[in-house]
Amino acid sequence: MTCEEAYRQGAKLLKNAGVAEYALDARLLLEHFCGVTRQDLLVHGDRSLAGREEQAYFQAVARRESRVPLQQITGTQEFMGLPFYVNENVLIPRQDTETVVEEALKVLKPGMELLDLCTGSGCILLSLLYYSEGCRGLGTDISDGALTVAERNLRGISEKKELRAGLCKSDLFTSVTGRFDVIVSNPPYIASEVIGTLEPEVKAHEPALALDGGGDGLDFYRRMIPESGKYLREGGFIFLEIGYDQGAAVSDLMKAAGFADVRVKQDLSGFDRVVSGRWKKNGA
Repeated sequence: MTCEEAYRQGAKLLKNAGVAEYALDARLLLEHFCGVTRQDLLVHGDRSLAGREEQAYFQAVARRESRVPLQQITGTQEFMGLPFYVNENVLIPRQDTETVVEEALKVLKPGMELLDLCTGSGCILLSLLYYSEGCRGLGTDISDGALTVAERNLRGISEKKELRAGLCKSDLFTSVTGRFDVIVSNPPYIASEVIGTLEPEVKAHEPALALDGGGDGLDFYRRMIPESGKYLREGGFIFLEIGYDQGAAVSDLMKAAGFADVRVKQDLSGFDRVVSGRWKKNGA
């Protein structure tokens, strides 16, 4: 079978399975498993695939047909221009989450200490450390599987730039000591009843532990925000990713807990994405 024939058959199978970006996914799988780039497909589409290449490709297509996310099949997702390993134990890093990193970078200064709650793949913490100078960070998660992924990513990113980071198992602040200059988090924030309506790639293949935010999606904010001041230095900042309709509710929780300069930042699509605040006792 030629590269072109394999690609066309793969795209057809994915289209019939209801995969929205069937053509792109078929091409990316061909590139990942057979080394056939887009240029190769255009210029050398008549090249025959080796038997093992063809087998690997159609095994990958079959997984994508069953709606396993592309990133879990290839094992990688780019975030903030960096490659991150992902599997079924972590949320796949999304471009919307880059807004958290971009906002936190605005206040980071050399030597600051960061805390990333619900770190997952570690994409937020490791990106912040990579693009700052002399900062140290701690990432926590309740999932052993997620921490294994984050540790692998820490090793991988550290090959590009030495990072001063630690990881530990913790249910939010339970295993955390000391104070930090910045707290960041992308906690579970989807309302429980909404999870069943999500795309199969999400509801069936990404960890429910990282998605389910309780009845109204706000459970983790209610637990996290009132405790955050105990772990922030005076004047420290918090940056929390939120759902598109949670800006007002999370802002109110921050103000009630004593945070000042509470702001809501939109993502590139124009949806509320990050709520931030500055720790000042009594909101002074």
